[in-house]
Amino acid sequence: MAAAPPASIQPPPLDAYGELPQMEDAALSPDGTSIASVVHTNGARRVVVLKNGEVVLNGSSGDTKVRSIEWADNDTVLLTNSATVPMFGFAAAKYEMSGTIILPLRPGNESGLVFGKTKGIAKTTRGRYGIRTIDGRTVGYFGGIALDVDGFNTRWRHGRTTLYAVDIATNRARIVAQPAAEDHYRDWLIDRAGNVAAFLDVSRNNGVWKITSPKGAELARGVDPTGDVSLVSFAKDGSAVIYGIEDEDGAAHWYEAPLAGGEAREIMNEVGIERLFVDRNSGDMIGYRTLGETPKTVMDNPVYQSAITRIFKAFAGREAHLIDWTPDFSNVLVRTTGNKDSGTWYLVDVRAKRADPIGNERPAIAPEQVGAISTVDYKAQDGLDMDGVLTLPPGREAKNLPVILLPHGGPAAHDKAEFDWWAQAFASRGYAVFQPNFRGSTGRSDAFRHAGNGQWGRKMQTDISDGLAELTKRGLVDPKRACIVGASYGGYAALAGVTLQQGLYRCAVSVAGVTDLKLMYATDLRESGDSKMLSKSLREQLGDPKLYDEVSPRRFAARSDAPVMLIHGKDDTVVGYKQSLVMADALKDAGKPYELVTLPGEDHWLSREETRKKMLSEAVRFVQKHNPAD
Repeated sequence: MAAAPPASIQPPPLDAYGELPQMEDAALSPDGTSIASVVHTNGARRVVVLKNGEVVLNGSSGDTKVRSIEWADNDTVLLTNSATVPMFGFAAAKYEMSGTIILPLRPGNESGLVFGKTKGIAKTTRGRYGIRTIDGRTVGYFGGIALDVDGFNTRWRHGRTTLYAVDIATNRARIVAQPAAEDHYRDWLIDRAGNVAAFLDVSRNNGVWKITSPKGAELARGVDPTGDVSLVSFAKDGSAVIYGIEDEDGAAHWYEAPLAGGEAREIMNEVGIERLFVDRNSGDMIGYRTLGETPKTVMDNPVYQSAITRIFKAFAGREAHLIDWTPDFSNVLVRTTGNKDSGTWYLVDVRAKRADPIGNERPAIAPEQVGAISTVDYKAQDGLDMDGVLTLPPGREAKNLPVILLPHGGPAAHDKAEFDWWAQAFASRGYAVFQPNFRGSTGRSDAFRHAGNGQWGRKMQTDISDGLAELTKRGLVDPKRACIVGASYGGYAALAGVTLQQGLYRCAVSVAGVTDLKLMYATDLRESGDSKMLSKSLREQLGDPKLYDEVSPRRFAARSDAPVMLIHGKDDTVVGYKQSLVMADALKDAGKPYELVTLPGEDHWLSREETRKKMLSEAVRFVQKHNPAD
């Protein structure tokens, strides 16, 4: 007897996918009694704090774009936000500026923006360098911009970052370390006593770098023309600093340099590192998580190791992310996502072996409405091993389906087998969605990531269509009913799919996509102040600037063989709105069908709910018009 077809599943409204998650972020107080969260309800963001299950704070976060929430101590929450700010007399017309807001729960403590009580410092934070307890007081270490104040006139002194210590209770700041010399970048490590224990200085001109102690003793030095060197943390006992570099072949290496002096030694040299775990009170590294298909978490403390092993085992089959934890790992905040899970937050009591759900990201999407998610392995034309994430439409047989190719942005990023609001939105409307992790993606080896160097529009592009070929070979999709959609680098790939490639896709949607590499290169260099380091890095990634026109979709608009939709935010400071304008002009001049959707007041990340929903509705409408699912 033939198998019965899958039962029809009615999809939720499209807005259920475009809305911001009802729980966007959360943090656990050091003593484990309180949870601070950023929630989204009735179209507005709010900050909610629960102490022992009781609401002690419930307030609006305002119109700014919230980026993160954390605890400074058991009585103080720090909220980081950002805004797109117009600037005059600078290399770029707009910048995305971050700020940190102090939210005290203890009466009498100061609230407001970090640096808000101190004259001579811009009201923006540049980098976070830890929270320490000094003589019973909570002190935060932040990068800031020094100002020259002359009566009513205020101007930036030079724009290089100065390190400040901020008394969290009073919001008063003092200088801890001076900025780098001109044409240099500086980073710091703060020890558990609140002292600067190590400086990293990098020349923006030639990549010469050195790590020194406060007294000037040299701990390590080298040269990296692209600036791929960073201070990471202290070693587990605080006696050494850990720093990371990339070699000439692009492979990442980690080193430990003793603070007392001596030869630096390489550590963790046989594993790829996805994440490091650092003790927030001391800055010491306490463990790491590896890359690969079967990632492993390694903790120095056996109690922590036991706790984390049990947590990942409990959530097997879903993507589980450790968000926050108490210093003894007795309580852990975990976010899960995956099959039948559109995003759930849990408070895990390790000792009691209990996980209590504390929030759902998208309660309007039922478990059975989540499209099945899996990983598909395949090979590129040149034999390189690939993988991608396949999301199937609920209630439809996985055979000869219409398909959306959805390459990720970055391109130094990667997709996992987890709930993706954009992929699930298309799947809910009857499409299979494939997110290929093409060469140049992270999540595998350093060699795989750097295999994308110089391959924009070339092998990185055919890696995507090779994924389509694999799904076709398996009988899952109909290659004659394929569209390509993406944002940022993914938007570039979408446009390249119908200009640099031919005969593959029935339509293309580019959201904030790069269309002209020469324009991108020139813009990035100008806005960096003609940084030689950035020039070297871009040339490494993109190849010879003389060849950029060969892989720029704008230059091949006349070859476009499918309708194109361009969507772009006016406040994009990463990929300028001009990139979509010049593509629209080129398509218009060539007499090719296109639509241009402008998102006023929106940034590169689609941070605002109304414009995110508009992007989604326009993209789905366009795809349904040119590639109907039924």
